Amino acid sequence: MPRKTVIIGGGAAGLGSAGGVKAADPGADVVVYTENEDVAYSPCGIPYVHGGEIPDFERLFLAGKQAYVDAGIDVHYETKVTAIDTAAHTVTVAGEGVVGYDQLIIATGWDYADPGVPGGDLGGLYFVKNIRRAMEWDRVISETKRAVVVEAGPLGIEMVTALAHRGVETHLIDPNPYALAMMADPDIMAPVEESWREMGVHLHFNTTLEAFLGDDNGQVRAVRTSGGELPADLVVISTHKTPNNALAEAAGIKVGSTGGLVVDERMKTSAPDVWAAGDAVEIPHGLTRTPLQGLTGSHAYAQGKTAGVNAGGGERAYSAVYVPWGTPAGKWVIGGASFGEVTATALGIPYVLGVAEGISRARYYPGVQKVKVKLLAEPGSLRLIGAQMIGGGEGIKERADFLAQAIRFGMTLHDLSTMENVYSPAIGALNEPMVVAATNGVAEAKKQAGAAKHDAAKRKG
Repeated sequence: MPRKTVIIGGGAAGLGSAGGVKAADPGADVVVYTENEDVAYSPCGIPYVHGGEIPDFERLFLAGKQAYVDAGIDVHYETKVTAIDTAAHTVTVAGEGVVGYDQLIIATGWDYADPGVPGGDLGGLYFVKNIRRAMEWDRVISETKRAVVVEAGPLGIEMVTALAHRGVETHLIDPNPYALAMMADPDIMAPVEESWREMGVHLHFNTTLEAFLGDDNGQVRAVRTSGGELPADLVVISTHKTPNNALAEAAGIKVGSTGGLVVDERMKTSAPDVWAAGDAVEIPHGLTRTPLQGLTGSHAYAQGKTAGVNAGGGERAYSAVYVPWGTPAGKWVIGGASFGEVTATALGIPYVLGVAEGISRARYYPGVQKVKVKLLAEPGSLRLIGAQMIGGGEGIKERADFLAQAIRFGMTLHDLSTMENVYSPAIGALNEPMVVAATNGVAEAKKQAGAAKHDAAKRKG
């Protein structure tokens, strides 16, 4: 009799784990429960449909529903799992009753943090997540004159740009002193903010949300903030992502400091025969070992594959992460790996900094774009520990991917300063900005060492 794997959640982690189970055990009985009408689409693409860069929502679906049927994956749409009993190896499913499992994979994803202010039940508050709701909201955006985006997280900054592209008067409010403050350094975000202003966006930093104000029809009409009242026909909620783990917590499965489920390198939870993946879990940072939650879709899919393969009887490990990231923001593309100066300082991590401003291709070739690279290295060894970048778009993603691997495998500024790079006028500059930044970092380290030696000699004398 085939072993039965139940998967809760139909996002990247859930469908990735379903494929992982089938890869390890082709004869396995795999059942996926999702509360949504669809599975395996890209919510990250929604802002780009709203902004007009992607022509329609249909392109965000990875596959049609029949593809999962053909793969032997039984997806139950618009179906809610209401309880988990790890001792009995069962889940309770609305409309279906108690369902047994041999293995369970929790991929319940994330929710937006509750803004926690009055007026949260008003109409006109848009939580960008479900693709079917996004299709409806796109028509609302077409009639919107004024919008407020609450908090400048990753999805929030994408929606700011999207709304500006649609000609909507857009206001961004955030309690931090600059956008994306939990990830990026202020000097990286400064050109982004300037480009938003050029696009007509109104920025309200160091500003807290106090209430959503409604009209007589129960629709939002304004947002009250610590800096005053902002009229709005539409409010986009982009508060930080919180793991959706009520089911797992109720079942007694161990939860970590971030609210994510604690898993080992096989994505195994504290409960017998229960795995978890995606935004529901926390994963250690490769250098600091600090638990991280709410990473990218590529992380969720890879974690899902790992959980699925192991649940299916195979063997696969998921490593600690060095978090390459990147996104368009305003008229720029930003990115990085591991962490930047602000995070390093907050964690008390000393560093040597190498910075360079270069170009994406030969200076005389049409379309050349500026690229700024910052590299953080461990004092003494000059081992790379972090990086951040901003540019016109070319190569930011590739550099972030490369630098995450460079950090993972212990490369130093010396290694990067002598690395080879492609030179071709149309696709690469003679002086690769990463190489220049590393070279500048080595020079800075020597300067600091010389200054320290001078100070020590002065004190001795």
